[in-house]
Amino acid sequence: MTGYEAFGLYESLKLHFAKDNYDFFHYNGKTNISITAFENRKDKYHFYKLSRKFSNRDELISFIVANLLTKETLWVGDLLSDTAEVNFREHQRILQSLSYVFENDCKEVFNGHDDPNAVLKVNDGDYPILLTKTLRKEIHIESFTMLAKILPFMKNWSRDFRYHSMAHI
Repeated sequence: MTGYEAFGLYESLKLHFAKDNYDFFHYNGKTNISITAFENRKDKYHFYKLSRKFSNRDELISFIVANLLTKETLWVGDLLSDTAEVNFREHQRILQSLSYVFENDCKEVFNGHDDPNAVLKVNDGDYPILLTKTLRKEIHIESFTMLAKILPFMKNWSRDFRYHSMAHI
């Protein structure tokens, strides 16, 4: 892996999480940034360090994603810190015990509710319990994502939030 390739992955993953119009999987992590533009960057040596640290593309992707999940405005220099290593190890631990994490997160979300749909409902424009617990980091984003795949609540949320915001105009 080259520094330019590490830079491309970093940029494409940041775009994936920050922009609605860029899909990392659709574009296979490609961007239109030239090698010349990369070579003119003052921080390019950070990407060379990353490329030496991670010769495997998939491992570098996992490393960057783990750190983007903890810090949305990630600077490449942050990826070379001890904190970045801790974030990566923690993310790996979660992925390796995902069924256990998911089970515990579901207990956290659904226990105490007679109607499981209650944690998914938008009430008077307030965030649903599931979203609140996710934003407070009381449950893992991985569990939230799995629930979103299993239960079709995201479209309802969009509609319900739109309806409540329009009702107040």
